[in-house]
Amino acid sequence: MIETTVNQYQLCFRSLFHSGRGYAFPCDDHGEVDLDRMSERARNNYFYARAMVGRELSPPAVEHAMAMH
Repeated sequence: MIETTVNQYQLCFRSLFHSGRGYAFPCDDHGEVDLDRMSERARNNYFYARAMVGRELSPPAVEHAMAMH
């Protein structure tokens, strides 16, 4: 099997209080996540992260993510 690097995007919610902590979800280059492809747990975490913006988490940012295939 040959490994190739694929550019993907992730929507990142960073903790306002704990450096290096937060949530990241696969998304497109516009920050749109595909809720139908998420597990129930990931969907719950996504909705939690959105609800905690400004309280515990920063507003989300779209970032490049490197994935190995």
